[in-house]
Amino acid sequence: MTRALTFALAALAALLPALPAAAQQDARADGKAFAEELRGEAQQAAQVQPDSNTLPHYDRNAVRGLETLADDPDRIERGAAAATTTHQGYRAIKDSLANRARFDPQDIDAVITRSRAINQTPLDYTSGMAIGGGQGTCVPLPPGSGSAGTYTATCNTGTRIDQSAGQCSVPLVASVSQRPQYHYLCNRFGDINGSGEPECPGFNGYSCRVTWHRDTCLRWGTSGGRRWCTEPGDPISELTCDEQVPGQTPYQVTTATTVTSAPDESQCAGLADNGDCTLDAEICTDADPQTRKIDGVPVTRPCWEWQRSFTCTSREAATDCADIESQNACRFIREECLTDETPCETWERIYECPLPQTDTATQYVCDGDLYCIDGSCETIERTANDEFKDAAVALHAMDEARGQFDPETLTLFRGTRNTCSSKVFGVLNCCKGKGFPLIPGISLLVALGCDREEVLLHQRDAQGLCAYVGTYCSDRFLGVCLTKRKAYCCFESKLSRILQEQGRRQLPKPWDKPKEEQCAGFTLDEFARLDLSQMDFSEVYAEFTEAARLPDELETSILIQQKIEEYYARTDR
Repeated sequence: MTRALTFALAALAALLPALPAAAQQDARADGKAFAEELRGEAQQAAQVQPDSNTLPHYDRNAVRGLETLADDPDRIERGAAAATTTHQGYRAIKDSLANRARFDPQDIDAVITRSRAINQTPLDYTSGMAIGGGQGTCVPLPPGSGSAGTYTATCNTGTRIDQSAGQCSVPLVASVSQRPQYHYLCNRFGDINGSGEPECPGFNGYSCRVTWHRDTCLRWGTSGGRRWCTEPGDPISELTCDEQVPGQTPYQVTTATTVTSAPDESQCAGLADNGDCTLDAEICTDADPQTRKIDGVPVTRPCWEWQRSFTCTSREAATDCADIESQNACRFIREECLTDETPCETWERIYECPLPQTDTATQYVCDGDLYCIDGSCETIERTANDEFKDAAVALHAMDEARGQFDPETLTLFRGTRNTCSSKVFGVLNCCKGKGFPLIPGISLLVALGCDREEVLLHQRDAQGLCAYVGTYCSDRFLGVCLTKRKAYCCFESKLSRILQEQGRRQLPKPWDKPKEEQCAGFTLDEFARLDLSQMDFSEVYAEFTEAARLPDELETSILIQQKIEEYYARTDR
């Protein structure tokens, strides 16, 4: 107001020198009147109690919503989480992250393993030098380490259930209404004593109610000093009606104020009407102040707003078998239902995959053995013996049989039961084991959600010490498996594990159900029936035979030449 008044006076002052005296007086009078008017409005505005309802463009509900967010900033995040249940963009990003391409560090290392080996010992991969300094000859060795072995890979197909949290607010909306009330007097038994009031039954059928009742007395008497009615009159009742009764004249008309309140469910309609959402909790988030003025009428309620929390589930077809099926090297074995229900909602697909080859280079023995007498050297050709590995494994098996005999149960090669868990269609998998690289650091996997026993099982299985028994569902919801557990039997050595796996097929003695298998050993009779010559121990050959390394022929030939020169030097003396 002050700035407007100042501007108006400045404008008038600028015009005054150019105007005649009479015009200047009129201008001063108009300016003074204008200033007085503005001054009066300012004084009146300062004396009026501020009312939010009179402010232009002011929405109290919107302001209260912002105040609620200021008191609870996490509410924005919860609202966003509730919206993700139906948001296509969120689902697209989530599926993209779950299905993005991943490269195993072990696969990358395998590409450069051979070049590293050649770089470290280049002479091991040359044919060497003969005694006379010429190019030598090499004899290839048969494979010494055998196949790298296989591992069991599993994946899942079926129905996936996604659970998400949703929240919404339910404000209390109060309204005030006013309506006329019509008051009548009536006589319950009719106008017997000339009271002049109509009969009360005549008001039946109208929205009337008795608000007070009075018995009249025509004559009073006394007895024992007490006053009592000796001749009762007609009982008079007051009726208050919401509408005017035809033919009757009310003795009084008043106005009744009615307050109605109801929760506004609009914000929660989407979650409440969703059959896949369940209400978990409802808490009051606005209990102060409890009394508010609605259209000038004080209204008291214990709570003015509630917050509801929901858990929503969605079902959709899913599979995580794309990576395994894209590898042509993996062989499909069987498919099992995890939930043992009809129809089955979650399937476990089992594959047998080969372990990656660690060394496929051909090995050689070059120039044979050298046998020298008095400087005369002869080459002795030898044929590599490929039966040593079988003999070494057989002897080691007998040695382990003595060491792993349990005198209490009279069994051999007893294992220990180990289990690990993983989410079906989940990202975290604590059961990868053999065929997958070890993640360095137990603390990292534990921080991600695996317990220490599962991490140790992961390491032992990666070392080839554990046999896969099977998988069972440990947590389900609405017939869909959410969490599964894999059961393993782990042994003291890789050889013990191979004896158990292949020996059970020979007997036959299959593994028990995954939930019940206790990894019992072989009895003496069962072990005596095993034919070790029919078993494939190629996976452990490398543990008993060192890979043949090529000799450094150049260094050897130099040493031989030195010995020949020394011999002739001694002879000439």
